[in-house]
Amino acid sequence: MVGRSSRGVSRRTVLRVATGVTAGLVVGEFAYGSLYGRLHLGVTRAEVPCGALPQALDGLRIGLITDTHHSTFTSLSFIDEAVTLLQAEAPDMVVLGGDYVTLRNRRYIPDAAAPFARLSAPQGVFGILGNHDDGVEMPHVLRRAGVAVLDDARTRLTVRGEVVDLIGIDYWTRRIDDIRRVARGHAPFSILLAHDPRRLHEAAALRLPLVLSGHTHGGQVSMPVIGAVAARKFPVAAGIGRKGETSLFVSRGVGTVLLPCRIDCPPEVAVVTLRRAPAA
Repeated sequence: MVGRSSRGVSRRTVLRVATGVTAGLVVGEFAYGSLYGRLHLGVTRAEVPCGALPQALDGLRIGLITDTHHSTFTSLSFIDEAVTLLQAEAPDMVVLGGDYVTLRNRRYIPDAAAPFARLSAPQGVFGILGNHDDGVEMPHVLRRAGVAVLDDARTRLTVRGEVVDLIGIDYWTRRIDDIRRVARGHAPFSILLAHDPRRLHEAAALRLPLVLSGHTHGGQVSMPVIGAVAARKFPVAAGIGRKGETSLFVSRGVGTVLLPCRIDCPPEVAVVTLRRAPAA
């Protein structure tokens, strides 16, 4: 009886210790993610192969800032740091990918775009709206900061002698017929600016060569073994994806939402360099 009781106590003790260690590790991870991980801002440089890319556009560099989520936890000075990092990269074009505040919080909207006034690029600065942005005040403050807002709209550029269409859609524009309407008559090389990377499927069906997105935050919290659970529904959590002849780049973004924490998903500004896709 003494032996069985001792073994029982031992197993319970081991379980308690294991549970305590696990809880401590989780708390430690979240503390690290809150105090350091969400603030460890850097530059991601990616080369993305694109179908239909003219030779003259090989090497074109697009700067991408997305999901700034100006709020109590994401200050204007932090967003300004992101702008400084991107400007130092001197991209040919700048794209803003949406979600400039959280839950359309009107308290933060008036100043949310102020750091973007410093952005400049030879081919211009363009922005779209995300699911946290309203359709009236946010476009106004973006335009006031010098950003060309493409809200279910298309603009045609001539870049290095080649025609390029930028097609910007609202987060809520999801039906392929609605995207087709905005993209109708698009140039052979066109870029879809879509906050939600799930629009890769519609872009591939419409034969749009490239999609630039955000929205996922890279999952924001990526834990050992289980990974980034919040991002599993997307084609990729961050980085490069592909469907058919259409390429996708997804940025982890700058700010946070719901939890002021990032674990193994550091904030970033991205510089996407376009490369001709190898012949099939």
